[in-house]
Amino acid sequence: MDNGHRYKILVVDDEEDNLALMYRTLRSRYDIVKANGAIEALELLKSTQFDCVISDHKMPQMDGVEFLKRVYDAQPKTMRLLVTAYSDVKILIDAINSAKIYRYIKKPYEPGELILIVEAALETYQLKNDNETLISDLKDLFSGTVKAITEALDAKDSFTLGRSKRVAYYTMKIVTKLALKPVEASQIELAGLLHDIGMIGVEESILNKTQRLTPEEYEKVKMHVQYSVKILEDIKQLKEITEIVKYHHEYYNGCGYPYGLKGEEIPLGARIIAIADAYDSMISNRAYRNSLTSEEAIAALKENAGEQFDPALVQVFINAIPEMTKEIEMLEQMEKEQQQKETQNA
Repeated sequence: MDNGHRYKILVVDDEEDNLALMYRTLRSRYDIVKANGAIEALELLKSTQFDCVISDHKMPQMDGVEFLKRVYDAQPKTMRLLVTAYSDVKILIDAINSAKIYRYIKKPYEPGELILIVEAALETYQLKNDNETLISDLKDLFSGTVKAITEALDAKDSFTLGRSKRVAYYTMKIVTKLALKPVEASQIELAGLLHDIGMIGVEESILNKTQRLTPEEYEKVKMHVQYSVKILEDIKQLKEITEIVKYHHEYYNGCGYPYGLKGEEIPLGARIIAIADAYDSMISNRAYRNSLTSEEAIAALKENAGEQFDPALVQVFINAIPEMTKEIEMLEQMEKEQQQKETQNA
């Protein structure tokens, strides 16, 4: 295997002859570092990242299984190989389960056998690294796509500028208080960011109207939910997020739209976003009205708890408002300072 990179391998054994054999076998292909026992090897691990560690099993200071457990804790991505003369199943199971070894090498071994096992381990190591890089690149691409979508919405309606981020922030705060599983929490937070993306499909004349909307115009605004679903449904990574966005205008009493769901028929994420969305809308200036104070918005949430909103979630949200208000003020100030710096450097 030659990809232009010399892998770094740490070989560990208390017997010099065994170390010398591994060194001679592998040195032409890899950068080899030798350690005469587990304690010396652990010191090396503090300052050097290794791609693979090969350890003998029976060593006086610390046996190979315990040592490779320590390697896993210190450098979890490193491939771990155990050299042993034993065939004790319990030892091998322990090595696989607790030290997460890739393979064990049975003594005595032929040099060619050692080379093949090490090559296979490093191919697996490279594949894992390549996959992690690919996943990271895809996440960056995905994040960029989401950012472009939300910025397009902000550009269309000046009154919604920054609104998607704020609703996502409020949503995240409620989610944190509920201690949900990380995957579910991330899905709900992302749904908060994308919940009103369908507003892109609503006429600007309606969005910017300063008088009360006519019934016909209000029906057109309500269509933003279907527009959101249409925009998101073909992105397979957003399947669960789309299901949350679809229901964020449902009412707890069943009088919402577009499907008339009620109570816990409405997905948890949608019930959370409904509160975050309503609060941010109330405390923001709009074309047709001035903003409410936070106290007035809280009073409105309480009044509509059990009707429009899940009452338990309303209380969770209200309890978190003082903390959120301080953080938002701080974040907005930091963003303002950053924009000023960028303007000065332009």
